[in-house]
Amino acid sequence: MVGAAVNGREEVLARLRAARGAQPREPAEVPRDYRPAGATVDLDLLVDRLTDYRATVHRCAEPEVPGVVDAVLGGRRIVVPPALPRRWLPASVTAVTDDDLTTAQIAATDGVVTAVAVAVAETGTIVLDGAPDQGRRIITLLPDVHVCVLRAGQVVAGVPDAVARLDPRRPLTWISGPSATSDIELNRVEGVHGPRNLHVVLLAP
Repeated sequence: MVGAAVNGREEVLARLRAARGAQPREPAEVPRDYRPAGATVDLDLLVDRLTDYRATVHRCAEPEVPGVVDAVLGGRRIVVPPALPRRWLPASVTAVTDDDLTTAQIAATDGVVTAVAVAVAETGTIVLDGAPDQGRRIITLLPDVHVCVLRAGQVVAGVPDAVARLDPRRPLTWISGPSATSDIELNRVEGVHGPRNLHVVLLAP
C-alpha cells in the first residue's frame, strides 16, 4: 500500500511537470493601477458609514471638543495616552495617563480618549498607529467607551489612500464601529473584543 501511494504521488507530479514544460513560466505581472490613491474625500460618506456601524459622530470645531467629552464621559475616570492634547479634556473628567498602567488599572477606568492616525471614508474605518497621542492598543480595548478625536485633514477617500499614509512598521489597528460579534443564533453581542461605545469627534475643516 505504501509503495502504491508513493508511485501514485510520483505519477501526479510527473504529469504536472510535463504539463508545465521544461522551463517554468514567469509569473504574470499584476496590474497595480486599478485603484489609485488620491480620490476626493467625502466627509458625509464617512459619517454615514460610521453611523451605520452604530458609532456616534460629533461634528464640531476644536474648541468644542471638551464639551463633547464632558457630555460623553463627564464625571468619570478615563485613561488617556501620554501625548493627548489636554485642551481636549474637560475639568469634569479624572484623566489617568497611561504610563505603563497595569491591565487591572486600565480595566478600572470608564473610558478612553485618543487621537487618530487616519480615517477611511469609504469603509467608515478609524486607524490607530500607536503614536503617543493614540497610545497602546490595550487602552482602547478594555474601557467601555472610546472617544476618538479626528481632524478633517486625516480623512482619506479609500483604503489605498490610507495605506499610502501609514507606516507598515507601526502597530496598526483598524476600527470599524464599536466592538461587536454574534453568537451561534446570530444575536448581536457588543463589547466582547473592545469598547461597546465608539464616539468619533470630527473636527471641522
